[in-house]
Amino acid sequence: MAGITPIIMPKWGLSMKEGTVTAWLVEEGTTISVGMPILEVETDKIANAVEAPDPGLLRRKLASVGELLPVKALLGVMAGDDISEADLDAYVASYVMPSADEDGDDGVAAYQFVEVNGIRTRYARKGVADGTPVLFIHGFGGDLDNWLFNIDAVGEKAPVVALDLPGHGQSAIHLPGASLAAMAVFVADFMDAVGVERAHLVGHSMGAAIAAKLALTDAPRVASLTLIGSAGLGSEINADYTDGFASAPSRRELKPLLEMLFADASLVSRQMVDDVLKYKRLDGVTELLTELGHALFGGGRQSEQPARELGTAPQVLVIWGRDDRIIPAAHASNAPQGASVEVFDGAGHMVQMERASDVNRLILGHIAG
Repeated sequence: MAGITPIIMPKWGLSMKEGTVTAWLVEEGTTISVGMPILEVETDKIANAVEAPDPGLLRRKLASVGELLPVKALLGVMAGDDISEADLDAYVASYVMPSADEDGDDGVAAYQFVEVNGIRTRYARKGVADGTPVLFIHGFGGDLDNWLFNIDAVGEKAPVVALDLPGHGQSAIHLPGASLAAMAVFVADFMDAVGVERAHLVGHSMGAAIAAKLALTDAPRVASLTLIGSAGLGSEINADYTDGFASAPSRRELKPLLEMLFADASLVSRQMVDDVLKYKRLDGVTELLTELGHALFGGGRQSEQPARELGTAPQVLVIWGRDDRIIPAAHASNAPQGASVEVFDGAGHMVQMERASDVNRLILGHIAG
């Protein structure tokens, strides 16, 4: 109905099916601006705020705090004062929740596997069909779900590919080598395996350093670079995190480490801790992470700084959270000459989650330019 804007349960990540409303952040009658946090939702991956995609006046809250609802369920409605209560009643009564099958948004089907140099590698492919793809590369100990707030938003404008690096997520527990060079070669071979000749690389932390290394060694494959909380722009790194994450054997040791990734520690849900712990308990993961961590970040020093070797690089975007406790935000000052740099207050190392809408806006503007 014209003049009425729905607020719906978002789909964060490829596998999200439902979420629990944990708090409303605004009252009925509030004038909503684009990007304004409206309510908080907890999923089986993370808790976060739902931000307004459109402006309007919040007329009704329909979802109750504590209510578990499926993706795309109607949570509330915005409408101007000129819309009657009867019209709102009719809109709510007639709302039909789209199914995954109807809009082609079946997250399970989006996960795929490919053999790359004998390593079984999980990846996801989303987004529009045409254009230069955006390749998301996660960081140390992460997986492609670290981009759960970014894949769909960027995919509205460009093809998107995200992978689990070797030894991470659901890829095989095997390293192609414990160096940025070996990982960069692997990423290039992965691109060949999935038919991506050239891509905009978006890397986080260790993944950003891998992306920078690939740009140095195989520049024609790289359309642009977005480096988020990047390794490779300075020497310091928090060894308490890298060593602790590799060795943490239980929930008690792991939870405070994961909380170090965020400015807002409450974003670390119980399910997030359980999911990471399940990965950590796979045979060979502790040894692999220890080997990789010691090679790249031993003694709290980064062994390689490829992003500082890029020279003049206007095709580089650097994004950081000012409250990053893993890699200092001061490293952003070492960005290549000509790079665009954005440092966000109120965000930590996982700035792509904590300031997702801002990060997505910057990525889309960067690849368009």
